[in-house]
Amino acid sequence: MLKSGKTSIIAALLATLLSGAVQARTNLTMYYPVAVGGPLTSVVDSMVSDFEKQNPDIDVNAIYAGNYNDARVKALAALESGAPAQLAVMFSIDVHELMDLGAIVPFDQMAQTPADKVWLKSFYPALMKNGQVDGKTWGIPFQRSTIVMYYNKDLFRAAGLDPDHPPADWKELVSMGKKLTHRDATGNASQWGLMIPSTGYPYWMFQALAKQNGQVLMNQAGTETYFDKPSVVEALSFWKSMGSEYHIMPEGTIQWGTLRKNFLDQKTAIMWHSTGNLTAVKKEANFDFGVAMLPAKKALGSPTGGGNFYIFKQSTPEQREAAFRLVKFMTSPEEAAKWSIATGYMGASPAAYQTSSLQDYVKDFPPAAVARDQLKYATAELSTHQAGRVRKLLDDAIQAALSGQESPEAALTSAQKRASRILRRYQR
Repeated sequence: MLKSGKTSIIAALLATLLSGAVQARTNLTMYYPVAVGGPLTSVVDSMVSDFEKQNPDIDVNAIYAGNYNDARVKALAALESGAPAQLAVMFSIDVHELMDLGAIVPFDQMAQTPADKVWLKSFYPALMKNGQVDGKTWGIPFQRSTIVMYYNKDLFRAAGLDPDHPPADWKELVSMGKKLTHRDATGNASQWGLMIPSTGYPYWMFQALAKQNGQVLMNQAGTETYFDKPSVVEALSFWKSMGSEYHIMPEGTIQWGTLRKNFLDQKTAIMWHSTGNLTAVKKEANFDFGVAMLPAKKALGSPTGGGNFYIFKQSTPEQREAAFRLVKFMTSPEEAAKWSIATGYMGASPAAYQTSSLQDYVKDFPPAAVARDQLKYATAELSTHQAGRVRKLLDDAIQAALSGQESPEAALTSAQKRASRILRRYQR
């Protein structure tokens, strides 16, 4: 009877301990965007699984929410519904909107140990520009990119061009583009020299042209835009001229979502696209291809792009700490190296490129370093208060100019006037 009593007590104690262990688990919901092709969901799932193995007290539910715009809408809707996510990878350019809504917390509050403070300063400065506002760090770079130039070396050879000399400036882009454009007997293009996507993220592609012409499109505070500057108008005029005057790319709209397939099908010899497509192109291309920095006019240049980690204010202290641990894990040099190799996105810190795995990969596949090297000439992606409204104004102006509905000057002047009205309230 005594033995039975001891057994009951031990069983009760074990049940209590097990119950406490279960209760101690922290559940996290993370929204995640998929903006380009390739195995992104499986890569993220694998990283989350590895994190959970090392942190058995944390469960992570990764929800793939569509593209960046979809992810923002769904994450904000979840906040309003009372069932919010605790963290998300969202556009780096969402930072002002998320701050204005009071939705996120700065990472400075969580990075309290000496090691955490070192980690907070470990990322490429160019990638931090879209995450740092008013002296605080609101977003941590993860799924980050620049625009790079993919080109078909076989088609360069066939056109009598040096396959190791992609266009270095706008003049060469036009002259090489003409040699790379082929037309059939009826005058229809069977192969284009160049394609730059004008749907999806047209403002992003346009930022590259403006930067190459010596002009950024906004201030760091996100309170001013410069859409109507002469160098900006000249950049949009050049984009339009490549279709309407030089005839090296299609006039009108070029789809973001199908451009990679057009390149792989050899319908265009050159495409400008995110470095996030690099691994997919590497796996699928049945021809010799190269990757280069974008060509210059007055200077080299590309905007940075992609997503940052954000931690939401509507979370418990335990959830914030767990989310912080997850962010540190996924941005650690070893994980960032795996991520870059698997996807083509950049490792967000110099330490990622010092890992043996990424060093070996870059040595065997030099295009993997192009986006990183282009950071020297990069500018922050267009980010302002009321960012969605301001970006749409610029997107609409670009579309109007490329389609011939308005002149570049008229379209950009109108967009600037309307953007100024939106941003006036945020100027101090």
